[in-house]
Amino acid sequence: MNKTLQLGDVYDGHSSSAILRPEIIPFLASYNLIPQLLSQSIIELAIAPITCTQAETSHALEQFYQHWDLTTEPKIQDWCLRYGLTQEQLELFATRKLRVEKFKQITWGHQIESYFLKYKRHLDKVIYSLIRTENRGTANELFFRITEGEQSFSELAREYSQGPEADTNGIIGPVELGTIAPNFAQLLCTSQVGIVQAPVPFGESWVIVRVEKFITAQLDNFMRQRLLQDNFETWFQQQLSQLSPEEKTWMGINTKPAQLPEVNAA
Repeated sequence: MNKTLQLGDVYDGHSSSAILRPEIIPFLASYNLIPQLLSQSIIELAIAPITCTQAETSHALEQFYQHWDLTTEPKIQDWCLRYGLTQEQLELFATRKLRVEKFKQITWGHQIESYFLKYKRHLDKVIYSLIRTENRGTANELFFRITEGEQSFSELAREYSQGPEADTNGIIGPVELGTIAPNFAQLLCTSQVGIVQAPVPFGESWVIVRVEKFITAQLDNFMRQRLLQDNFETWFQQQLSQLSPEEKTWMGINTKPAQLPEVNAA
């Protein structure tokens, strides 16, 4: 195995350059644990420079002991002995999640505001009512019934819509605009709240929509954590792209270029 597979595996508590013992490789391979090893090695390398304060470490250890029911010093020592961990390794193990969060904050925390503003439209949510049918004539008839007040949108959606929205009286959402097909999201964004839109073709169906509510995304703590995680996952995928061909095979990443079908000569 190459450099990446040798890093952050059997962590020695002093650096991220511990070498995986040769006899461990077949064991990991036989249980298909190489992908987890590679993934954790990438993360371990990234957080190696990140440190915790004494207070943070003490708090992390307290939570760790509580989780494993290590209520006495002998229990702690027995646990460490069972898994071959020194006190320093135990502290690194207990603070790993915190150090990952610190890595996210150090790396991307300063740009979260600009990132949020750039993608805010995709993060805004919408609640809308939908009726879809494959028949244009049916769509026009349903639109007429709604606009003339003959039947309600929800009643017709429940009776005629050919999608899962029929089970919710036509209501969909709240959903983020970024998760909706761009052309359909554009239709929603240009619609007035409460106004039924005339039938429009979408895919193989004709759809009637009515926007019920727009919900503006807010840069609160939950959103900050989510955007940090989004950046972290993007970074992680970039790291995977730098793996060797063998490692990419272990990770299930297709490294072969797509082959064009052969065309027989006339």
